[in-house]
Amino acid sequence: MIDKALLLIISQLNQYILPIIGGNEVVLGNVALSDLPDQAAIKDKVVVSIVNVEEESALKNNGTYIKQGFGAKVHQPPIYLNLYVLFCAHYPSAYDTALTRLSKVIEFFQQRKSFDIHTAQPLPGFLDPNSTQDLDLSITLDLFTLSFEQVNHLWGSLGGKQMPFVLYKLRLIKIFDNRVVKEVPLIQEIQSELNSI
Repeated sequence: MIDKALLLIISQLNQYILPIIGGNEVVLGNVALSDLPDQAAIKDKVVVSIVNVEEESALKNNGTYIKQGFGAKVHQPPIYLNLYVLFCAHYPSAYDTALTRLSKVIEFFQQRKSFDIHTAQPLPGFLDPNSTQDLDLSITLDLFTLSFEQVNHLWGSLGGKQMPFVLYKLRLIKIFDNRVVKEVPLIQEIQSELNSI
């Protein structure tokens, strides 16, 4: 589901940002590998990378019972994730273009902060309107500001030279495996045996 969430955002962003020379302007890739010779696909593009994943602890205690007929099915509760997504304008020979593209990314998310299968127009081919997991896909992006020290640590861990970037917190990705752990009958009556005095 993480891949579908990012690809949904990228597909919508590519409709907003017109390409300089054909193809998509925004691509999914690991910006830490941008200096390698076989990474030409992410050069002169806006590169989208995940830099952190955290569990949303406020939604951790959801129920695991789903009532069906005269019983209930027990599932493991879903995990809700927040993703920290880095949008890097990787234009090594055109700094002004990098700044223009980065401005377009911020402009796009300023006017559109939430995404789901109903608002994605046209609907990307990797999303199925008949899939319950795809229908549950609903994400919101918030600009996430780093201090200078955090920026230094981020780019140090990525092992590369800093390029124009913006970081967004993407909320909430639901990860759920629909396997049944066990089935239990519902309580249909309560018997009480109280002795009267």
